[in-house]
Amino acid sequence: MEAHRADSHTLERYLATGGYDALRRALAEMTPDQVTAEVKASNLRGRGGAGFPCGVKWGFLAAATPRYLVVNADESEPGTFKDRQLLERDPHQLVEGAAIAAYALGVHQAFVYVRGEYARPARRLQRAVEEAYAAGFLGRGIAGSGFDLDLTVHLGAGAYICGEETALLNSLEGRRGEPRIRPPFPAVAGLYGRPTIVNNVETISNLPWIITHGGTAYDAIGPEGSRGTRLFSLSGHVRRPGNYEVVMGLTWRDLIFGEHLGGGMRAGRGLKAWIPGGASAPWLVPEHLDEPVTIDDAARLGTMLGSGAVIVMDETTDVVAAALSIVRFFAHESCGQCTPCREGTTWMQRVLERILRGAGRPADLDLLLDISDNISPGLRWPPAQTTICPLGPSATAPIVSIMRHFRPEVEARVTRGGAGG
Repeated sequence: MEAHRADSHTLERYLATGGYDALRRALAEMTPDQVTAEVKASNLRGRGGAGFPCGVKWGFLAAATPRYLVVNADESEPGTFKDRQLLERDPHQLVEGAAIAAYALGVHQAFVYVRGEYARPARRLQRAVEEAYAAGFLGRGIAGSGFDLDLTVHLGAGAYICGEETALLNSLEGRRGEPRIRPPFPAVAGLYGRPTIVNNVETISNLPWIITHGGTAYDAIGPEGSRGTRLFSLSGHVRRPGNYEVVMGLTWRDLIFGEHLGGGMRAGRGLKAWIPGGASAPWLVPEHLDEPVTIDDAARLGTMLGSGAVIVMDETTDVVAAALSIVRFFAHESCGQCTPCREGTTWMQRVLERILRGAGRPADLDLLLDISDNISPGLRWPPAQTTICPLGPSATAPIVSIMRHFRPEVEARVTRGGAGG
């Protein structure tokens, strides 16, 4: 992707850099099963949160037809903005990737569900889709083959919960955006009750490279279990916030302090903590700086790479205020379907607000943990849940994090009743 070019989003520029060659190759030289085999050989893991192997997920798709492909571009996790850049600067890569996936899956209707607030990215993507239709890369007999594919861009209405794949499918159907009870899983009964694969923007955007260079070549990049490159949205108290594409396996120190990456802390301040995978992820602290940035190493540390949002906090950060900001977000975005999430997030918000205004009590610390345990029993990671979707358990991540790493600081807040440091 030539993201620095003003015209990188156009079909002309994409074709000039080999765009749609992978799709042509897949259609002309490969069977759908061979495309799937290359994706499996690449060991590409989902870039949207859970990190599930893409090829394995495709293998769950039921044989019934019609079937659908849905690309989840409802990027709403606080601190995450990587998909926005892909949509704005390289939308044809997504279109090509979606066409490759559709061919492999035997899908003739695909959708891209775009976050409601992403008006400009949605326009860019819609224009790319129109260009692809005009050039024969979408529609009937795409790229001179006998394969038909229609692709529809659908703009959401701004609900974070619709980033959860079954809530997204409900929204796409015109229903209330709230998660479904599973099973059945979308691969068996998804959009309109038909077999459906839901993949993230970055996951799908990897497919043209894999088909061009081969799954084995992709599998040679990065450490075992975290192959390929990964986009990270780096924000917070760093000198160089922005999106960075890196080969996984570097350390957190490299990512946050690297001269050509985060560039270190602003104003020469010390590092206090960082959120490694979006607001849903438990925090890491300086003792973890030399740990590898991989999906499995993050899990070993009791957290996740999640949405790829790395939010860095310096030594001046008030951890209670930071936790409240995240909990308040989840309380606001809860769909209200599940009592533990609906009531629990609201109560956590109230207790944190009480501590922040200086009226906290020593018992509030254990109260926060007790509420969290009712939402996510055992307070472990990956979380157990008493809810249909992970939103409620995700809201406990900042609570568990500040109690694990900064409990004395929180205790000081409730004993002195003053402002934080």
